Amino acid sequence: MKCRITIAGVGLIAAAMLNTGSAQAQDVHFTQFDASPLLLNPANTGAFNGEVRASAIYRDQWRSVVGAAAFKTYAVSVDMPIIRDISVDDYLAGGLSVYNDRAGDGNLNNFSALLSVAYHKFLGQDGRKVLTVGLQGGYSQKNLDLSRLYFGDEFQEGTLNQGTSAEFGWLTTKTNNYVINAGISYAQAVSEKFSFTIGAGVNNINQPLESFDRREASSDVGLGMRYTGQIGAIIGVGDRFTLKPAVLVQSQQKAMEIIAGNEFNLKVGNEYDLPTAPAVFAGVWYRHDDAIMVTAGLEFKGFRVGVGYDYNTSDLKNASNGNGGFEISLRYIAPSPLAFARKLLYPCGRF
Repeated sequence: MKCRITIAGVGLIAAAMLNTGSAQAQDVHFTQFDASPLLLNPANTGAFNGEVRASAIYRDQWRSVVGAAAFKTYAVSVDMPIIRDISVDDYLAGGLSVYNDRAGDGNLNNFSALLSVAYHKFLGQDGRKVLTVGLQGGYSQKNLDLSRLYFGDEFQEGTLNQGTSAEFGWLTTKTNNYVINAGISYAQAVSEKFSFTIGAGVNNINQPLESFDRREASSDVGLGMRYTGQIGAIIGVGDRFTLKPAVLVQSQQKAMEIIAGNEFNLKVGNEYDLPTAPAVFAGVWYRHDDAIMVTAGLEFKGFRVGVGYDYNTSDLKNASNGNGGFEISLRYIAPSPLAFARKLLYPCGRF
C-alpha cells in the first residue's frame, strides 16, 4: 500500500479584523495550527494517513489584560475518506468542523458549523504527487449581550444608572449568515527524506452581512474575503528526527499576517518505523509584529497531545506583560490496518 501524501496543515491564524458597525471581531486565531486543519483550507479535508481523524483545541487569550473577559476559543473537527479508489488511488473525503469564540465584557460570541468535501487526485503511478480541491460551506452566528456593556451617559454624578443601551433600537444583538470557502493544494514526496506541500484558499466568498447596525447597507459591512497562502515541508534527518518548517500568509481587506517557524519531531522507542510510533515534538514560530509562539507535546498510538503559548511582542506588550494566549489540543487518527504491513518509504505529513 502506498503511503498517501498529506496536505500539511501549515498555519491556522488570521489577524484580520472585520468591520461590524461599532464592534470588531477576530477571525480564527490558533498557535497550534495543525489542530484545526479544516479551518485553514478546505483542501485539508481527508489529507492524512488513516481511516478517520478527530481534532479539538481550546485557547485562552489576553487574560492578563481583560481578566474574566478573556478571549475563549475552541474548535473541533472530524474528517475521513468517504469514497475510495475513484480512479486508482483517488478519493473523496468529507468533514465537519465547529468553531466558537467568546470575548469581551459584552460576551461577543462567534459560532460557525461547516461541512467540507475534498477530492484528492493522485498524479503519476508512484503515488508521490497529489492535487486536491476542497469546498466548504456552513452556518455562522454572532451575538452580543448589550446588558453587560456600560455607556458614558449612564454615569451621572458618580452613580451608574443603567438604561442607555435600551435606547439603541437600531442595534441588533444577533446576526445569522451562511459562508462559502474554497481551497486548493498540491503535495509531493520528492524523495524518501523530503516532501512538501503548497496551498491557497479563500474564505467568505459570498461576503455575508455581519453588522449589528440595522441602518448599515450590506455593501458597507459585508465580511471581506480572506485569502490564505501556505507552504510547508517535511525533512527527514536520520530515521527518527524530522523537521517541519512552514510559512503562512493571510490577508483580509487592509490587514495582512505572516507566520514562519519550524516544528522539531523526534520518534522514540523501538517501533519508530510505524505510523503510530511514539514521538515528542516542539516548535518555535514568529507572527510578524505580534508574537513569538512555542508549541510542545507528545504523539502516541495515534494520539497527539499538544500545548501552545504566545509571548506578545506588539504594542500591547506593556499592558499584557508579554502574556498572549495559552492553548491545549488533542488529535486522534485511527490508522489504516494496511499501514502496518510495511515500513513507510518517506516521511508522510502528520497533519
